[in-house]
Amino acid sequence: QLAVVMLPVEENFLLLFRRETPLDNSVEFMRIWRNYDTDSSGYISANELKGFLQDLFLQHRKSISPQKLEEYTETMMKMFDKNRDGRLDLNDMARILALNENFLLKFKTDACSLEDRKRDFEKIFAHYDVSKTGALEGPEVDGFVKDMMELVKPSISGMELDKFRKALMGHCDINRDGKIQKNELALCLGLKLS
Repeated sequence: QLAVVMLPVEENFLLLFRRETPLDNSVEFMRIWRNYDTDSSGYISANELKGFLQDLFLQHRKSISPQKLEEYTETMMKMFDKNRDGRLDLNDMARILALNENFLLKFKTDACSLEDRKRDFEKIFAHYDVSKTGALEGPEVDGFVKDMMELVKPSISGMELDKFRKALMGHCDINRDGKIQKNELALCLGLKLS
């Protein structure tokens, strides 16, 4: 007999949260991920998830007893920890946060003219440059890396993301300032902007 674990309906803050904040940008998702993966392990442990849930309650001005928080954390782990290893990976967390479809899927790169590719590049850069500084940094790089990797591999781990991020920074961050400028990304993707 399969026991279906559900959160109490009147307190289903998760649905409330998902309706209020549909995540349509991997940058915001990665900001949340980095914030709660406090030991930078590439996973969210039950304890880190508890921190996330506690902040959610605070955000919605709801109080919760430590015992209830413990119950909710356990329930969420049961619902979203697909491989039952006691921790959440990137794709488990993406399901919790109802992250929308990969932004890069909108772009077809095969049959485009150079003009089309330049226009697409501008749109792509603007999407990830959430802070509008003309450079990708921190979670903006993470978000771009996550979407790039998922085009070739449907589910990636936090550790794979970190490895690829390092490689991308090594390859694209030409002036070594820890950011990827627009022209650096263009060069990296084999595009001449001027």
